[in-house]
Amino acid sequence: MFRKQRRLCIVLLLIVILVPITRLTRFLLFPAGDGKRVEIVELSRGRSLRAFAADLEARRIITSARLFVFYARMKGGDARLKAGPYQLDDGLRPGQILAKMIAGDVYLRLFALPQGYSSYQAAEMLEKRGIFTRESFLAACSDRTLLKEMGIDAPSAEGYLFPGSYNILPGRSEHDVVREMIKRQKEVLSGSIDGRARAKGLSMRELLVLASMVEKEAVLPQEKPLIAAVFRNRLKIGMRLQSDPTALYGVRAFAGKVSRDDILKPTPYNTYLIPGLPPGPIGNPGKDAMEAVLNPAAVPYLYFVARGDGSHHFSNDLASHNDAVNRYLKAPSTAPRGGAR
Repeated sequence: MFRKQRRLCIVLLLIVILVPITRLTRFLLFPAGDGKRVEIVELSRGRSLRAFAADLEARRIITSARLFVFYARMKGGDARLKAGPYQLDDGLRPGQILAKMIAGDVYLRLFALPQGYSSYQAAEMLEKRGIFTRESFLAACSDRTLLKEMGIDAPSAEGYLFPGSYNILPGRSEHDVVREMIKRQKEVLSGSIDGRARAKGLSMRELLVLASMVEKEAVLPQEKPLIAAVFRNRLKIGMRLQSDPTALYGVRAFAGKVSRDDILKPTPYNTYLIPGLPPGPIGNPGKDAMEAVLNPAAVPYLYFVARGDGSHHFSNDLASHNDAVNRYLKAPSTAPRGGAR
C-alpha cells in the first residue's frame, strides 16, 4: 500500500514538474501564428513587462503573457528591455521577440524634413515614401481647426513645420504629424527668439518670412547672415527684395534658377513684382536662418549673385552687381539671384 502511494506521489510530482516544462518548451519553440498578423506595439518608459506581455497576448502575437514574463525574467532580460515602438508578427518565437527588445531593434519609419523645404516639398516627399498623399498632407497643413488649436493665425502651417527627423508610426494621421512638426518649431520659437524678434521690431510672421527666404537662397551656412543683411538693407530703403525663390513659391520647386517668365509671373509671393515681404513664409526655416535674420552681418550689400559653386558674390551697388552677373551668370535666360534686373 505504501509503495503504491509513493509511486503515485512520484507520478504526480513528475506531472507537476514536466507539464509546465512541456508547456514552456512548446511556448518557446512554436510561434503563435504564421507571420501574417503584424502589429506595432509600444513599450513606453515606465510600462511594466507584465502589461506589455498582456498586450502581446491580446494582439495574438504570443500565446501566453504569463509564460513570456516568466521566460524574460528567467533570462534576466526584463531589466534590459529598451523602450520604443516594435514591429512584431505572430511568426516570431518568444525568444526572438525578447532579443529584439533587448537589442532595441525599434520600428523606424523615418522622414526627414530638410531646412528650408516648403510644405509642398514635404508633401511630395511623403507621397514618394508612400506615407501620405500630397493632397492629404497639404490639407492638414491648411486645416483651420488644427491651426487655431496650435495658435497659428495664418492660412497654412508654412514656416511652422520644424525641419528635422520624424518616426511616423502606422496609425498616425497627417494631422498628428503636422501637429508634432508645429509643436517642435514652436519650442524653438518660444525660447529667446520670440522676445529678440519683438525687440528688433519684427513680428513672428516677418521673422519666419525672412528666415524662409534666407534658407532658400543660402547654400553655405556662413552666408546666411550676409543674405539676411541684403534683405534687411533693402527693406530699410523701400527697395524690392527680388528674391528668386519667391517667384516660384506655390508654382514649382526652386532649383537655383528662374527664367524671365518666372519673375514676370504675377503671384502674391513674387517679390520682383510686389513691394516688401511676401504674405507668408516660402518654406520652413531652421534656427540658424532665424538667428541670421536677428543678427544680420553689418555690411552695406544690396545685391548678390550665385557664383555657381554654392557661394555668392555680394555687391553694394547696381553697377558692381551687373559686372558680377556678367562674370558668373552663364545662362542668358536666367535672372540673377537676389539682384535687380
